[in-house]
Amino acid sequence: MKRDYYEVLGVSREVDAADLKRAYRDLAMRWHPDKNPGSKEAEDRFKEVSEAYAVLSEPEKRARYDRVGHGHAGPGFEAAVGSFTDLFESLFGDLLGRKKGQKKSTGRDLRYTLEVDFVEAARGCQKTITVAARGDCADCKGTGARGGDAGMAPCAPCGGRGEIKVQQGFFSVGKSCGACSGVGRTITDKCPACAGAGTIERERDFTVQIPVGTDDGNIRRVAGQGEPGRRGGTAGDLHVVVRVKPHAIFKREGKLITCEVPLTIAEAALGASIDVPTLDGRVEMRVPPGTQSGTVFRLRGRGLQNGSARGDAHVKVVVETPQSLSPKQRELLQAFAAACGDESLPQRRAFLSRVKELFGPA
Repeated sequence: MKRDYYEVLGVSREVDAADLKRAYRDLAMRWHPDKNPGSKEAEDRFKEVSEAYAVLSEPEKRARYDRVGHGHAGPGFEAAVGSFTDLFESLFGDLLGRKKGQKKSTGRDLRYTLEVDFVEAARGCQKTITVAARGDCADCKGTGARGGDAGMAPCAPCGGRGEIKVQQGFFSVGKSCGACSGVGRTITDKCPACAGAGTIERERDFTVQIPVGTDDGNIRRVAGQGEPGRRGGTAGDLHVVVRVKPHAIFKREGKLITCEVPLTIAEAALGASIDVPTLDGRVEMRVPPGTQSGTVFRLRGRGLQNGSARGDAHVKVVVETPQSLSPKQRELLQAFAAACGDESLPQRRAFLSRVKELFGPA
């Protein structure tokens, strides 16, 4: 025996239309088969609440039901019950992923690779880029038909509804019509400007801010500046991938800037003041006497910006051995070596001592 329709929906007999609809929405969402796959109970309950709402939502059927109840409700009840799936979709729209008659579509995200110099990335800069993207054709307003709607006709396979019904067991499920892609209309006269595509490629200029300390591979997202949405849909985003060119002198280690500077034997031995490169230009650095090859000097505040402060720069000095010596240079070096001996070379002296301990005298 069927339950009372008011009891099924959990409302009083004095319920108004708004509260009746709200009660149905809550129950239909709870028991819809898409949310309860394979549940016979959910299928029966969904059918029951939809049948109750199909009757009580129409004033004439509700008045007749209030007078005679289930047994003598008269013709029209079964037809109402048979259409409850359509009723559900008209009330819920896209809550279950069915966007009936959908016309708008979100634009695709775009990706752009921007190459910047090492120093530009380190200091931060502003770049203007040109991006090509497809957008709605202005002549046909994105329809692809000459004159817009004037060049279109209702789609025959779906009758202009944009969807077709597919029977799945007890339920009739709406699917987007393949013939018209869910628009409900087909083109009878193509737009000459876009050849019926509905879109035209246009170039647009954008200004992209490259923050201080941007690293290779960082991505800058420009919201809403991707491919425009179709027929008024939301635009996608523009993703700018930053590629930093290698520098001839500098290297980066996190927030640290490093470089190598060659020294002559005389500079390393006697000490010197040398010019070294930094992000801010040349600065003078003092090399103390006896500096060994590979020694690293720190220049405070000459690195990358790190929040409110700047990082450091590290300068590694490399003592360069002379090549292609002239006879005079060779003679002088030999005289220097003879005068120097091992007394001025503590590292060499220590090394030779360890070798002697391990292997005996040469």
